[in-house]
Amino acid sequence: MITARAAATFEPVGRSVATARAFVRDTLQGWGFTDVVDDAVVLTSELVTNAVVHAGTAADVQCLRQEHAVRVEVTDRYPERDIPIQDVTRPTHSPDHEGGRGLLLCSALASRWGVEYTPARKQVWFQLDLPQRPAGTRSAGPALPTAALPLADERVRVAVVQVDHHGTITRWNEDAAELFGHTAGQITGKSLADLAAWPQTPGTGHGIAEAFLLSRWEGSYGIRGADGRVLPVYGSHLRVRDTSGEPSTVCLLVREDERAILQNPSRNPAPTDGTERRGRNTDPFEVFIGSPAPDDLDGLLQRTVERARDMLDGDAAYLLLATDDETELEVRASTGLPSARQRFARVPVEAGTGRYGSARMPAVHEDLTAVPGAVPLLAGTGMRSIVTVPLKVEGRLTGSLGVAAEAPGRYSNEQALRLQFAADRIALAVESARLTELERLRRGSLSFLVEASDLLAGTLERDQTLALMAQMTVPTLASWCAVYTIAEQSEPELAFVLHEDEDRIDGIKALLSKVAPPSPDPTPGARIWTAPSDAAHSTALRTSLRSLGLGDAGRPAAGPGTTLVTAAAVGGETVVLPLVARNRVIGMLTLGKPSDERFRQEILELAEDLSRRAALALDNARLYSERTAIAQSLQRSLLPPGLPEIPGVEVEVVYRAAGEGNEVGGDFYDVFPIRDGCWGFAIGDVCGTGPEAAAVTGLARHALRLLAREGFSGPSVLERLNAAILDEGTRSRFLTLLYGELWPQSDGSAILKIVCAGHPLPLRLRPDGTVDAAAESQPLLGVMEDLELHEETFELDPGDVLLCVTDGVTERREGSRMLGDDGLADVLATCTGLTAGAVAARIQRAVERFASDAPSDDMAILAMRVPEQAEN
Repeated sequence: MITARAAATFEPVGRSVATARAFVRDTLQGWGFTDVVDDAVVLTSELVTNAVVHAGTAADVQCLRQEHAVRVEVTDRYPERDIPIQDVTRPTHSPDHEGGRGLLLCSALASRWGVEYTPARKQVWFQLDLPQRPAGTRSAGPALPTAALPLADERVRVAVVQVDHHGTITRWNEDAAELFGHTAGQITGKSLADLAAWPQTPGTGHGIAEAFLLSRWEGSYGIRGADGRVLPVYGSHLRVRDTSGEPSTVCLLVREDERAILQNPSRNPAPTDGTERRGRNTDPFEVFIGSPAPDDLDGLLQRTVERARDMLDGDAAYLLLATDDETELEVRASTGLPSARQRFARVPVEAGTGRYGSARMPAVHEDLTAVPGAVPLLAGTGMRSIVTVPLKVEGRLTGSLGVAAEAPGRYSNEQALRLQFAADRIALAVESARLTELERLRRGSLSFLVEASDLLAGTLERDQTLALMAQMTVPTLASWCAVYTIAEQSEPELAFVLHEDEDRIDGIKALLSKVAPPSPDPTPGARIWTAPSDAAHSTALRTSLRSLGLGDAGRPAAGPGTTLVTAAAVGGETVVLPLVARNRVIGMLTLGKPSDERFRQEILELAEDLSRRAALALDNARLYSERTAIAQSLQRSLLPPGLPEIPGVEVEVVYRAAGEGNEVGGDFYDVFPIRDGCWGFAIGDVCGTGPEAAAVTGLARHALRLLAREGFSGPSVLERLNAAILDEGTRSRFLTLLYGELWPQSDGSAILKIVCAGHPLPLRLRPDGTVDAAAESQPLLGVMEDLELHEETFELDPGDVLLCVTDGVTERREGSRMLGDDGLADVLATCTGLTAGAVAARIQRAVERFASDAPSDDMAILAMRVPEQAEN
């Protein structure tokens, strides 16, 4: 049964693919289907690409909400184009091959899919089943001895926070104020999402907004306190509605190490038939971990370490997972340890020689003080004895489980065997859950990289590219980001800084400006950079000492609060990824975590993929900027630096180059003195744009000045210029040119001699509003060898205006309409009494308003006016 539907149509252009992805993402998130959003977005992207790019038709996308599934239909208008079928007898296409890739993804990701043909359209659809979430279960724990009870502070504080349906805090109790440092008056009315440090791993888990929509949620995250530090908490959320029917969420929060106060682990129901659970058919996994098992990896790992600690009566336990190459182990769960500091920490599998130096075999340490550094994760924790066992699946190392105690000599080989037996029972379940998480992460990463590539490809502005690089990483991949750029033969320069809290950006920028930038190492992959955290901690220590009067008395103390907050913001793990494009390091992407936090390996691999795309986008922006700068510099060199002052004549020029500023236009103008009492002027248009047109433009402008000052008449000047253009051979371009000479007279008038070689005719405006052509058209330049040109002489009386334009003015179009010579004359007729500058401005406005689109051709306007006697 269909309970809701949403539909949209997308035009057959490339940008429609990104728009369709956003439509499907917004629709499914609005329906609360966050579990299948990433798969739906990836499949929609491929199918819409097939429709608008390969089939070349508009695409209709329809989302159908069903009770237990969601169906997405993509329809195009090209039924004659068959769906490519993979021949099983032939080798499978490369993943980079686009033909039929959308259907391969459908078969891999969708629960059901199909293709339907009609005479007018072709429809490809897929269905994604929604995961079944187990309902909440009431449970009761067994009686435990006092020593086995979880630890808690003498005064247990339970923060009660209530948020409305927008996520805005409406209630904040005293325990919340004590735990986090914010009073109720300071925090009420703000969004809880602004304080929450929510796990931001793409493709896994819920965001905080999605968690508020669930009827019940339980798990771990962080709350940023008034001092800027993140306090790990364990929360239980319950969605309720008040008497008026408005929904809200009640959040109960305790410290992470006191999670047992709120945690409700699912347990097996007590037996009702009088039989013992530890019978012959009891699953050893269920005995150890409980049933049902958590449906997420983090929950499974956390329950595992807690059960292992309780089984061996330990004080702490941890579990590490191996990387794909089995060279490192990553801390993924712990209990009784500072988990926030240890989470995602990485240690080598082979710590040294001998049996006790490898994670591949069980090991027992009776006293860690006798072997300093044997277990780096336990340094400074007070633990003395430890037993560790490997987790293996089919002989491959997948992880390591350890239990530690504060007293020495607590464990023997017998406890190691017990723990190994339990590890063997859970290894397969842990590996299966890990692979499921990696698959979700892969799908989320694929969607993330697709979106990132679209955004980076959508701009060629350097500053915007830098901003996008940072915004895509914060807070999805890191808490803060800094981008360094490297120009040729120069040192790295800090170009952009971003933090998830905007109030921290200035402090981080100031700190990084005092730290030597990382070295530009082209080696792929992320490398650790400790300089920011070291500098932050050192600065915070000096500031604290000065505030206590123990530091330099002569130096004013900076605000200790701000410095400490900055130190906390950058005090975690910091990594540097090189931005390499065209075999050259052009910058570095720096990602950081706040204090006590580290990066997980999957995030670093995703960041590495992003850095490769970002480097190419940044280099393209650099090349585009250089090309634009060169084109603009060349364009300026082809135009006169300024207009001369001509006694008794007003002169004004308007020049606008079409395009994006990275091509040299073909239009040009010039006004220059020839000799005493005589000035030359020219306005021309070279066929085309780019370097070839620029060469002809430069030749024309400089040849005009040189020949005119040698005393040649107007026809002779143009005939010699024509011969010079033809001498360029295949590089020559034809040229339309209006050239004239101007002699101001003592009676206030001006004598003009004009040659119009294929150019739009100059128009003369008289004070009574009459407009007429001031010359006749003659052959253009650069086409015929033997030209016979003549010049026309006329007089500009006081109040007359001479208007000269290029064809970018007269050929301005709106659909089938064109401004033309008549339209230009009509506009000029309205300019009586205006100065030359006002005439040029009015013509420009009329051209721009004639059509809604931006001008597609260069435009040059030259206006000359002889003022009336009263104005002098």
